[in-house]
Amino acid sequence: MAVVTVRYWAGAKRAAGVDHEMLAADTVGRLRAVLAERPALLQLSVVASFLVDGQRAHDTTALGDGAEVDVLPPFAGG
Repeated sequence: MAVVTVRYWAGAKRAAGVDHEMLAADTVGRLRAVLAERPALLQLSVVASFLVDGQRAHDTTALGDGAEVDVLPPFAGG
């Protein structure tokens, strides 16, 4: 398992209660599952977009030690 820095933005930050934290996961999908284990992050884990080291990522994207993962909630346009 890789240890990554997870950074939360906007509503994700409010839901997590912190702006960043260290978590262990080997893929974005596994990280999404880890987040879903927290009641406050369950809904967010379903709809959030993820960036890994600044690049859009999908559930199959592998995570390496020291990666930075940004969790972005959906943004309303208008």
